[in-house]
Amino acid sequence: MQGTKHIHLIGICGTAMASLAGMLQAQGHRITGSDAAAYPPMSDQLLAMGITPLQPYHEAHLDPTPDLVVIGNAISRGNVELEAVLDRRLPFTSMAALIHDEFLRNREPLVVSGTHGKTTTTSMLAWIYETASKLDTKFTPSFLIGGVAENFGTSFAVRESSPFILEGDEYDTAFFDKGPKFLHYFPSAAILTHVEFDHADIYADLAAVKTAFKRLVNLIPRSGRLIAFDGSENVTECIAKAFCPVERYGFKEGSFWKLTNFQAGAISRWTLLRQGEHFADLELPMAGEHNALNASAAAALAAGQGVPANAIIEALKTFRSVKRRLEVRAEIDGITIIDDFAHHPTAIRETLRALRGSYPGRRLVAVLEPRSNTLRRNVFERELIESLAIADRVVLAEVYQSANIPAEERLHPAAVVGALNIAGIPATLLADADAITTELASSLQSGDVVAILSNGGFGDIYNKLPAALRSR
Repeated sequence: MQGTKHIHLIGICGTAMASLAGMLQAQGHRITGSDAAAYPPMSDQLLAMGITPLQPYHEAHLDPTPDLVVIGNAISRGNVELEAVLDRRLPFTSMAALIHDEFLRNREPLVVSGTHGKTTTTSMLAWIYETASKLDTKFTPSFLIGGVAENFGTSFAVRESSPFILEGDEYDTAFFDKGPKFLHYFPSAAILTHVEFDHADIYADLAAVKTAFKRLVNLIPRSGRLIAFDGSENVTECIAKAFCPVERYGFKEGSFWKLTNFQAGAISRWTLLRQGEHFADLELPMAGEHNALNASAAAALAAGQGVPANAIIEALKTFRSVKRRLEVRAEIDGITIIDDFAHHPTAIRETLRALRGSYPGRRLVAVLEPRSNTLRRNVFERELIESLAIADRVVLAEVYQSANIPAEERLHPAAVVGALNIAGIPATLLADADAITTELASSLQSGDVVAILSNGGFGDIYNKLPAALRSR
């Protein structure tokens, strides 16, 4: 875009939309935006940039008339601002299309994709490049992350150099573009972490999810590279027709990048082999095999782009995670409260397994709000029960906005709780965050580790529970 524009973002509090707002503002544009509700961490980031989200949606937010409107992918027909945009024939676009047009041309897009681990892996890769930039400024990264990376204190940065590291989201782009966002990014190189059925609101089945990832793989040029997890048959199928070189990573013998000598704990340690030869001894201040895999994928892509091994080692050793990914929110009277974005049974399983490794011997209490479009449905009810059974105690909230899910598709939280109790895992179903806070404040004991699992605000339980514990 030439010159300074007034750009209005409908759905500005989405993670990527809030980041785009900052990126556009840094280019000198005047930014306004609206949302139904604002909550941290993105509301805090917007306010720190001097952008106050307008709430709730209203046609008056389009006065004075903006030069361009960006429609968030959560915005559907019937939204009052979207209807006004269409009626008034205002220029509009999607977030992903604008990112491509404004920020990716003449750059080197490095895209991290997969149904799990994208945000953490993207943050790791950005920090590896940032660390390497101290050795050579050509590695100075721009980045767009689906969360606030603790090392940077932000979810985005736009620099003059070529590398642009992006989280490649498989969710749809906008009401007028139902293809995944990552098809707009045209990667020079990419990571594919996992492929599982997810986003049950937009994908009919696993085959549809795999088709989306196959299309992403088909965008990578012959001169590019693809780093792909070796522990998934779905990934293997998705990369089968890649035109670029493919490097697999994981724990398997024969992997191009093999993890070996893994030592679990609050600090993970392992050796990474490259085609059977020692590449680096790595250390990461995060628990869980899944995080070691994420780190190895980031290391593999960076190494192939010329980043020195010593920069990779230093970056991972100093990596500080992402907000809402195993984030310690409070420690009160020996009780540790963890916030995690887990929104799929596989993510819940890996989160709870990681906490078992980080806090051995302590009682693990899982508090889950079924909020994602996948978790609110019964498609993974059995897998959800198996994942939650890793905990010593489970507290389940009612399904978020359950009336929006057809009754025959809806998760049955009472059935989940019943199955856990039969399996010997004490489980309770409570209405909401207030009821859960009241119950936990009276029953938690010193030594307990509480994992709060939700991809939304969860009734502000992250602040209510610590406050209730302090006032006991």
